[in-house]
Amino acid sequence: MQLQIRVRPAGLEDVERIARFSVAMAQETEGRRLDVDRVRCGTLALLKTPSYGSFLVAEPANTALSGIVAQLMITYEWSDWRNGVFWWIQSVYVDPAWRRQGVFRRMHDEVASRAKADPKVCGIRLYVEQDNRTAATVYRRVGLTRSAYRVYEEDFVLSQKLVSKREVP
Repeated sequence: MQLQIRVRPAGLEDVERIARFSVAMAQETEGRRLDVDRVRCGTLALLKTPSYGSFLVAEPANTALSGIVAQLMITYEWSDWRNGVFWWIQSVYVDPAWRRQGVFRRMHDEVASRAKADPKVCGIRLYVEQDNRTAATVYRRVGLTRSAYRVYEEDFVLSQKLVSKREVP
C-alpha cells in the first residue's frame, strides 16, 4: 500500500515546526548549531514576503495521523540566458520516522508539477552539502542530476569555517 502524503503551501501556523525542522536539518547535515529564534524570524519573514520564496510542507493524508512530517523551501533565481526563473529547493527536511517512505519524492513531484505549470519557470535547482551522500542519492533517484556548477559563497552570518566531516578524527 502506497503511503498517502498531502503536500501543501506552508502557512503562518507552521512557523514553529518549520523552524525546528530547519535547526535539526542544519545540525544533522552540516554540524551547524543554528539559533532557533533567528530561524523562526527568517521563516516568518519568508512566509510574509512571497517574493522571497515559499515553503511546502508534507503531512499524512490520513487525518488520524496529523502534523507536518517534511518541509522544503523554494527561492528564486532569475536567468537572463533563459529569460526565466529557476526555483531553488532548499531547507529540505523529512522527519526521521518518515524517511524512506517516498515523502521527499512526493514533495519533489509536487514542486516539479507546479514549476512546469508556470511558464515563467525555466527549471529546478538545489544544492547539497558535499558530504551528504544520503541526500545526494535521494536527489538522483527522483531524477535530479548534478550540474556543471559549483557554488561559492561569502556568508556574513554563519561565516565560521567548519571542519569537513571527512577531516574529523
